[in-house]
Amino acid sequence: MAHYAFITDGIVTEVITGIDETQTIEGLDTETWYANFRGQTCKRTSYNNKIRGNYAGIGYTYLPLEDIFMPIKCHAEAILNAQAAKWDCASTDHELPFNEA
Repeated sequence: MAHYAFITDGIVTEVITGIDETQTIEGLDTETWYANFRGQTCKRTSYNNKIRGNYAGIGYTYLPLEDIFMPIKCHAEAILNAQAAKWDCASTDHELPFNEA
């Protein structure tokens, strides 16, 4: 069993439990098959953060160049730390996520 995130315009819209990533469906790897089936980008995600930085959640951003999932930015001044897959932020007030809308 593995978990997969569906992505539209760089934003995670849904996370599902699917078949194991070592299996194939109709001769395709799981990410490709799920992407074709849904017509969306699909990337595997991991509860233990062993791949793609963070476990994907709805509203997270997928950064393809870094191949990581990032949570919503916590504050305007937060700086992306792609190597650690986290936001570096000096603020101690993290009750509500920052929304750049």
